[in-house]
Amino acid sequence: MKFHAKCEGIPMVARVSLIDYRGHIMLDTYVRPTHPVEDYRTSETGLRYLHLCEAPFFVDVQQKVAALIRNKILVGHRIWNFLSVLGLSHSALHTRDLALFRPLRKRLKSHSVVELSTLVRIFMGRNLGFEHEDSLEFSRAAMDLFRSCEEVFEGIIAAGQWPCDLPPSRFAEHFS
Repeated sequence: MKFHAKCEGIPMVARVSLIDYRGHIMLDTYVRPTHPVEDYRTSETGLRYLHLCEAPFFVDVQQKVAALIRNKILVGHRIWNFLSVLGLSHSALHTRDLALFRPLRKRLKSHSVVELSTLVRIFMGRNLGFEHEDSLEFSRAAMDLFRSCEEVFEGIIAAGQWPCDLPPSRFAEHFS
């Protein structure tokens, strides 16, 4: 998911990309801005006015995403941002957030969130976003990284423990 259009500090979603466990596209859509956009940051994002001017309305994408993730395990990186910007909540037990996954952070000796591009480069030997940030590429990379450590992730859960740190407290309302 991209959060790139700049509008005086208002977080907006520009594109939503959801994939299944094997990387097949479930949803990949731009989202019409909810506020006027001052800077598309095209050199970083690849976004242009034409991508968004005829895109589906936010509320329609929000409803579609809510239906697609309902009762599903949500895998990603910084899932709290995804849920926050879309105004959704999801069961914490049904999230697999690589940004908060302790074993990856421990191997890197990091006490803070490590960017997905760094995790993928270090643990998978891949580089992301050569030309610009692509939410579909990032979604697939997150799923590939999850699949590479899934046994550890699920093993910790099966042992009755939780393998992730908590997201920032201001995002608590997005987890049930």
